[in-house]
Amino acid sequence: MKPFVSPSDAPVERSATEQRLREELAACYRLIAHFRMTDLIFTHISVRLPGPEHHFLINPYGLMFDEISASNLVKIDLHGRAVEPSPYPVNPAGFVIHSAIHGARDDAQCVLHTHTRAGCAVAALKCGLLPVNQISMEFYGRVAYHDYEGVALDLSEQQRLVHDLADKPVLMLRNHGLLTVGETVGQAFLRMYYLEKACEIQLAAQACGELVLPPHEVCAHTERQFNDPGRPLEEGQLSDPDAMQLAWAAMLRLLERIAPGYRD
Repeated sequence: MKPFVSPSDAPVERSATEQRLREELAACYRLIAHFRMTDLIFTHISVRLPGPEHHFLINPYGLMFDEISASNLVKIDLHGRAVEPSPYPVNPAGFVIHSAIHGARDDAQCVLHTHTRAGCAVAALKCGLLPVNQISMEFYGRVAYHDYEGVALDLSEQQRLVHDLADKPVLMLRNHGLLTVGETVGQAFLRMYYLEKACEIQLAAQACGELVLPPHEVCAHTERQFNDPGRPLEEGQLSDPDAMQLAWAAMLRLLERIAPGYRD
């Protein structure tokens, strides 16, 4: 795998769609930094570009997340080869994880991986994520688990990782960290934001005493309220179909105030 080539002074032509995705992905990196979910230069977020080639964008290895902008993201293929000239390498473990999921899941347009304190702690618990709080119930029955095999530098792990993820939107990498996928960058980010909150709440509750968990029927109902707002409603029931779009738009407005350079 050769994840980068020498820089070139030749201008790069990009479609409006690619530029939009670059800005959204750069925004996601800045937001992960803002909400303190980074691990120095490690962990990674990627977005797949339209087309049959399965090209995707990922962070330039060596930059802090608050240094990442639309223009310095690296475009690679499923073999880890740079599609455009770039002075930056790609994190090998990032390539192994992200190329596997992008290649296997058409709906996984964005893949987000973190090593947070709360996420790593819950990923190390035998019980995994519990429906401790309303925030946790968004993920009820929607979390997959992948056993730890060492640093993700073995290409053979890709098959097992994809098998364990299956069709779930969340993967807990045991003894390692968290991973979310989304049909959009905003969806993957908001899933990670609330997954992290769910882990923090669970650890705080477990430290205080015996947990009270709602019954299965209530958890399943709440999960549907979060993830299927277009479902048929009974009399007296309401839905909130615009919640996530409104939240992502609010996050972009936040960045315009604190870090507008992500678009550069």
